Amino acid sequence: MMEQMTQLMGQLTQEFAPREASKATAFNTPSMKETDSFDGTKAYKLRRFIHSCQLIFHNDPENFFSYRKKVLYSTSFLTGRAGKWIEPYLFTLFGNPNEVRKAEQEVENLRMKESGQVSLYIAHFRSLMSRIGDWGEGAYIHVYRRGLATRFLDQLASHPGSFDSLQELMDITLETDTRYHERQKEMGSHQEKKPPISGSSSSKSPQISS
Repeated sequence: MMEQMTQLMGQLTQEFAPREASKATAFNTPSMKETDSFDGTKAYKLRRFIHSCQLIFHNDPENFFSYRKKVLYSTSFLTGRAGKWIEPYLFTLFGNPNEVRKAEQEVENLRMKESGQVSLYIAHFRSLMSRIGDWGEGAYIHVYRRGLATRFLDQLASHPGSFDSLQELMDITLETDTRYHERQKEMGSHQEKKPPISGSSSSKSPQISS
């Protein structure tokens, strides 16, 4: 779900990116229904949401003449998970340089907890990436790998050659982490089922009657 939401938010910002002005005459009706909110829980609703925003923009080109206005309007209808995920993109588009430098420091110091879940680490890492911009694939791979829990080191050391992309590295760590937590659950289950060890008791030798 995390990867899917990243792709959806990327698609949303790309849809309203600046393009050459259309020569077609824009229509204008007295009023139009406001865009329905989108919370990100149902991915198939994204296309409907974008289409609704585009109708609003075409109907009122004088008010929505800039990329900034289109993005700010559309994101005002994002709620829940979608609203949270769009925040880093807004920082990247309209934020100040201090926010970028802060995000760079955060991602360089980001460390995963030894017993934590790598999916949470990835979510935080991706969020910071979107605020930073293009560091280059190699730099992100290096920083991501450095912040992983030490239990991933053996698995990564056995990987043949270098990773082609950050996504490939993330996929491998997700698989490794899933197996790790499944194993932890199995071990916990076995310990619960194991019968308690009874204390030592003195036993008398059988007496043979004469």
